[in-house]
Amino acid sequence: MFSSDRHTGLRCIVAIHSTAIGPSLGGTRFYPYTDEWRALDDVLALSQGMSYKAALAGLDLGGGKAVILGDPRTDKTEELLRAYGSAVQSLGGRYVTACDVGTYPQDMDVVAQTCAYVSGRSEAGGGLGDSSVLTAYGVLQGMRAAAQHVWGEPGLTGRRVGVAGVGKVGRHLVDHLVAEGATVLVTDVDAAAVRAVVSAHPQVETVADTAELVRLPLDVYAPCALGGALDDATVEMLRAAAVCGGANNQLAHPGVEKQLRDRGIVYAPDYCVNAGGLVQVAAEREGSSIVDAREKVTRIYDTTFAVLTRAAAEGVPPSEAADSMAEQRMAQAAGG
Repeated sequence: MFSSDRHTGLRCIVAIHSTAIGPSLGGTRFYPYTDEWRALDDVLALSQGMSYKAALAGLDLGGGKAVILGDPRTDKTEELLRAYGSAVQSLGGRYVTACDVGTYPQDMDVVAQTCAYVSGRSEAGGGLGDSSVLTAYGVLQGMRAAAQHVWGEPGLTGRRVGVAGVGKVGRHLVDHLVAEGATVLVTDVDAAAVRAVVSAHPQVETVADTAELVRLPLDVYAPCALGGALDDATVEMLRAAAVCGGANNQLAHPGVEKQLRDRGIVYAPDYCVNAGGLVQVAAEREGSSIVDAREKVTRIYDTTFAVLTRAAAEGVPPSEAADSMAEQRMAQAAGG
């Protein structure tokens, strides 16, 4: 669905990929796309990823996503968010929205003024708060499972982890990694985000950019910015034993997963390990507590390890194993 509002300047696209298991749920990305085609490509890919993410996480939800075209720093207003809420409301519950890049729980509180199908709200607004906290916690669990698979034990103490992108999820992931005793290297196009991380953790090393980071010897590379992080050039340069990060749609194109496997790099599928935020907003819809949500997110360790084990047993890339497991659940729900 394309929607616009001349008065507020709203331009948005809502994509529903699947409702086989339940209503589609996915965040609202507020981003300055260069044109509508790029926005459309992004929202379609992201909505499909949400279907697979929900299915693999065992949630009774389908996949959807929304994008608002614009710069959230200058274009976001309460009037625009209320207009966006009206657009989502017109879908009658087939799509439930939440936070993503460029949107926050307080924004969802505003969207909820005109829409009944909103999750990921602030605690003051009756929600469970910032879902990026549990997203990062889930990535940590996925990383521990990858460590178990690669090195035979889940501990990250002394492991060298490079985090590309220290915004919402990456910043919280760094907190966890430092607490685990890992050696952490970070980079981000936003210098202020890097300064905030170093201020909190002076022992964290900074790197000029992602191209430099992936050339360094790492145990784990954690892409936590936007999609397409794993392209041909990056995989060719990458010096890490495993990839496990919070970004969505990390594989730039089909075939990259095979390049990673051929180079002996274990890839923990993004939609498997970054499902923590979705688990939280699903729990919020059900009226569960943050404690219950965190307990469910801990299970991402088991799911990730099962994916990696199946991939090794079948001789396929982990993304293929994860896709197969998700598709099987969606087919069963649809009566296939």
